[in-house]
Amino acid sequence: MKVLIVTNLFPTPWDARRGTFNRQQFQKLGDRHDVHVLTAVDFRERRGPAREDVRVPGIDVRWFTFWHPPGIGRFLNALCFLASVMWQHSKRLRGEGYDVLLASWAYPDAVAGAWMARLLGIPHVVKVHGSDLNVQADATLRRPQIRQALRSAGMVVAVSKALAAKAVDIGADPERVRTIYNGVDTRLFTPGDRVAARRRLDLPPEAPIVLYVGNLKASKGCHDLARAFPHVTARHHDARLVYVGGGPDRESLERLTGSVCSAPAVRFAGAADHASLADWFRAADVLCLPSHNEGVPNVVLEAMACGTPVVATSVGGIPEVLPPWAGLLVPPHRPDDLGAALLASLGRHYDAAAIVAHAATFRWDDNIDQLDRALAQAVSGAHAHLGANA
Repeated sequence: MKVLIVTNLFPTPWDARRGTFNRQQFQKLGDRHDVHVLTAVDFRERRGPAREDVRVPGIDVRWFTFWHPPGIGRFLNALCFLASVMWQHSKRLRGEGYDVLLASWAYPDAVAGAWMARLLGIPHVVKVHGSDLNVQADATLRRPQIRQALRSAGMVVAVSKALAAKAVDIGADPERVRTIYNGVDTRLFTPGDRVAARRRLDLPPEAPIVLYVGNLKASKGCHDLARAFPHVTARHHDARLVYVGGGPDRESLERLTGSVCSAPAVRFAGAADHASLADWFRAADVLCLPSHNEGVPNVVLEAMACGTPVVATSVGGIPEVLPPWAGLLVPPHRPDDLGAALLASLGRHYDAAAIVAHAATFRWDDNIDQLDRALAQAVSGAHAHLGANA
């Protein structure tokens, strides 16, 4: 098949670390099909200099500038997304002869993608990730747009059962919804020597280390983790909290940690390349992901693949992939409960081999097999519909 993928979640020269899970998935899909990825770059980001040359072997990767009214005009973003794409790429898109369009992210990507697919005369598949339904679909003027994109899709792919149920609740046809968990690269994310990893990362060899990996923004629970960490240092005076990642709330998070934690206890390591995360997982005693909403974050799978236990919030699809013997779950927005869970995790013996074996069940090959079938079913369903109306 010739597959057009439209998304904002993919590496670009302006943000080479964006959407690494999509990069892995689409690159593997490119081993089987002719895959073209068209990525939205916000006009404000596009004004800045390109930082890196992004090339993904085996797939055609291009970008477009996404022009839109910021703030209160978000309900117009899907229309602006479509206009931006067609203005910049219309001639090429109409001449490629695509078989199917895959839109990865519900709003505005999938809404605009559904309209784009109609203009191109091809079926579309929607892939949903988490807050694109859990947050975006709660907006009064966006929900009907998302509902229509889901209803008209040849297939809807969700990264967790919880998210699949949310898609059905919004209006997707249950017969055309599939849960496909992301995979983990077990060649990259493997167990290793903890002391050696700490040496490479300039971390103390014996201190308990709590690790956070992800965007530094309030909805990810970063501030909850900062408020929870004093529970850990009250018992483990040498404990360290490491934030790996960048984001819009870093400054406020630094101010908060400065007021509630002792200065040596917290380290902001900044954004890291995907491949370098393996050492961070190996160095940590526990990964903490206290998000307020989620799909199935790959950092949970990747940490487990390294044999590292996880303390996370019981939101989205996290409970589906984190068994009790691989970590602990707490309610979101509860720093005291989070602190108690971190203490319990640091005092508990985990079977690292069992955690690694569990993570190995999330295979990219299985993911691509299922995604391949979903795309093929959307194409065959569209052909059957055309035949019935001929």
